[in-house]
Amino acid sequence: MTNHARPGGLTRRRMIGGLAAITPAVALAGTAAGTASAAAPDPYPALGADVVKEFRTAWDSYRRLAWGRDELLPVSGSGSDFFIPGGTLGLTIIEALDTLYLMELDSELNAGVEWVRNDLRLDQNAPVQVFEAIIRLVGGLLSGYAATKDQMLLDRARELADRLLPAFQRSPTGAPYRYVNLSTGEVRGADAPLAEIGTCIAEFGELSRITGDRKYFDAAKKALKAVYDRRSSIDLVGTTLNVETGAWVGRTATLDPPVDSFYEYLWDGWTLFGDRDLKAWYDKLTAAVFKRLAERRAGRLWFRQADMTTGKATGHNQSELTAFYAGLLAQSGHLADGERYHDAWTAVLGKFRLPPEYLDYHTMKAVNPAYPLRPEYADSCLFLWLATGKDRYRSRARDLYGRQKRHCKVANGYTVVDDVTAGPVRLGDLTPGYWYSENMKYYYLLFAKAARFDYTDNYLSTEGNVLKGLR
Repeated sequence: MTNHARPGGLTRRRMIGGLAAITPAVALAGTAAGTASAAAPDPYPALGADVVKEFRTAWDSYRRLAWGRDELLPVSGSGSDFFIPGGTLGLTIIEALDTLYLMELDSELNAGVEWVRNDLRLDQNAPVQVFEAIIRLVGGLLSGYAATKDQMLLDRARELADRLLPAFQRSPTGAPYRYVNLSTGEVRGADAPLAEIGTCIAEFGELSRITGDRKYFDAAKKALKAVYDRRSSIDLVGTTLNVETGAWVGRTATLDPPVDSFYEYLWDGWTLFGDRDLKAWYDKLTAAVFKRLAERRAGRLWFRQADMTTGKATGHNQSELTAFYAGLLAQSGHLADGERYHDAWTAVLGKFRLPPEYLDYHTMKAVNPAYPLRPEYADSCLFLWLATGKDRYRSRARDLYGRQKRHCKVANGYTVVDDVTAGPVRLGDLTPGYWYSENMKYYYLLFAKAARFDYTDNYLSTEGNVLKGLR
């Protein structure tokens, strides 16, 4: 493992360094359709200020109604627990730390840091989901440390990582169990989805880089290798692996959950830490994805489901979470395909008020009509804008931002939608912690010129945590 090596590639979020070193007006200059004139005024700063205003409204509601709880229930005006029933790990606070810093909401940031210092209990005698704890809590504490340089946040990140390590260390294959008791280290959940096995090397690798202790990076890489070594003869992987026996439990090859970010972190581990094994694994598996799963319909790109052994198609649904893949494709040498895949999801917004959770892309009908305030489409807007300089991606983000304001906004902030096909949409009652960490951060970085963000050298995790690039 090297220290933030940048070996000829950029993570899908680290590409923010490419064009953003130039001023937005110049970066968008050009004569092709979808670009902006260098002389034209930038219409987006006011939107950036509006994002801060909307974020602040939701944050104030969280502080008033659910402070310290994992998540806000904005409709009922209360809070909820994400990890431990009857307990809390302050998920929303930890997820929001670097967003508060970027938006220069320093008083709110200080309050969040003090909650972590005085009230966060990591020794609770209860099981937590390892994957979610790594990307959301360890990652959030690390990005909070990057923002504030408060040693306490780094210490808490390391403490939590140490409490999660038994899930890796007690596994015969090295692929982690799904759950670990924070107090006792007891593990359970041997059948683990690939995203849960493989989405940890950015956070654990960064912790190793800062502390000089390789055990975190090594555990994360061993988990990725456990999956790669069990790929099929046609280089496809399934959805779920038994971490004790190494046998496949789910044998469907897909980019959708529960696999999605497994591919992302192979690439991120290469570009962040210069690990050539990870790049080779990513390249081989991606070649198989394009050979066996890619489906081009009406000039758009989608990815079907298939049997991992034979490659035979088994389905044609797509999850909104997989919209992130447009950015990953672009940064890993498939820019045109990344744009086509984003075009496909933009076509979905031509049929629905908000992108449904699952779509049958053959019929363009919603399979699951929920919209849990997912950030992936906006995430790829950010990456593709900076990768291409085309204003169409900020315009697309502005469109989705406006739709969220129209359909998801309630008195206490923003809530999920249970059914995007109902008229009007049928609302749920939850502001997910990732809304503070991802959605509003992506919009802010797209629309504002963030003074505290290094647009030339940075990295954002799968959960939107800025692990590198905070000024």
